[in-house]
Amino acid sequence: QVQLVESGGGLVQAGGSLRLSCAASGLTFTNYAMGWFRQAPGKEREFVAAIARSSSNTNYADSLRGRFTISRDNAKNTVFLRMNSLKPEDTAVYSCAADRSYSDSYYPSGREGTYDYWGQGTQVTVSS
Repeated sequence: QVQLVESGGGLVQAGGSLRLSCAASGLTFTNYAMGWFRQAPGKEREFVAAIARSSSNTNYADSLRGRFTISRDNAKNTVFLRMNSLKPEDTAVYSCAADRSYSDSYYPSGREGTYDYWGQGTQVTVSS
């Protein structure tokens, strides 16, 4: 019933920008903090960014803060990830995830185990 569908991935040149979207359905979107994770071939999944229910708090991987920006539009049941100054090492499958939470300002988790639902992912490939 719950479905998270990512879009916006593709091939981009190094230095370029891309905006990913994740559309949620089958859940009450405003009851969930939302996160983005990524996984490159042969590597473990890693945390990218997360955002609280009301957008009052955000959380970023230290290495990505300032270059990636997470946002959400609760009216559209959608979370976004804006990626700037892309590098070849950003190449990965990017997945969004939903974390059932009980506060609008709950500090969103960077631990994948706390998330309840996951999308299928969208491929981002950055060429050099």
